[in-house]
Amino acid sequence: MFFAVISIMPQMFMAVRDFGITGRAVACEKVVIHTINPRDFTTDNYKRIDERTFGGGPGMVMMAEPLEKAILHAKKLAEDHFGQQGISSPQCPVVHLSPQGRVLDESSVVAFAQYDGMILLCGRYEGIDERLLEAYVDAEISVGDYVLTGGELPAMIVMDSIIRRLPSVMGDDHSAIQDSFVDGLLDYPHYTKPLVFHGQAVPEVLLSGHHANIAKWRFIQQVQRTKLRRPDLWEKFTPNKEQVKWLKVLDDEVKS
Repeated sequence: MFFAVISIMPQMFMAVRDFGITGRAVACEKVVIHTINPRDFTTDNYKRIDERTFGGGPGMVMMAEPLEKAILHAKKLAEDHFGQQGISSPQCPVVHLSPQGRVLDESSVVAFAQYDGMILLCGRYEGIDERLLEAYVDAEISVGDYVLTGGELPAMIVMDSIIRRLPSVMGDDHSAIQDSFVDGLLDYPHYTKPLVFHGQAVPEVLLSGHHANIAKWRFIQQVQRTKLRRPDLWEKFTPNKEQVKWLKVLDDEVKS
């Protein structure tokens, strides 16, 4: 998958490009990451990419012109990259990381993973000239209802969440499938050695080797955690036939 990140702090993306699962995906050429600094497309000696906002107010606004050139450069990089693979019109939406966007969730991660790539636009200061956003941005994504100093950390979150969903990136593809939110519920608790820690033993069902009972236990743990910690997710959850049976057993146990 192709990523082009437009940021005035491209060095931050070494964390994604050079380390962990995402770094291995880059090393194995399953992922390509380009960082583009809009300062490289300025015309003044100071490489200025921000100005005061019209109408007055605090802070500075990122100017449209250097960002436009950076986006066009990113699109050209994508065309050249995919042209070598015989793909003439790659699907690489321009995504602005913004607290005003749709909150990132598992369904949007799965949808983005279907594209050939993404061009991620990282804002700074008070924001970006609205005319640039209207002309070039295909989607806006937020990572939560809070404000950060820039779009770099949200961009890394988006990239990490997508890259780990790509085929053969995880050591075990089932790991991504079984994570929290994938099936609409929070994850179940995990245990490893030692068998007893601070007087607390590993639940016996996990040592039984009975896969059906383990699956049932894990599902019930997911349900209980989700009801307690994220009731909003529980309200949206639709169980399958097997899970309906397990929920009935859980209800009977609670009543008794």
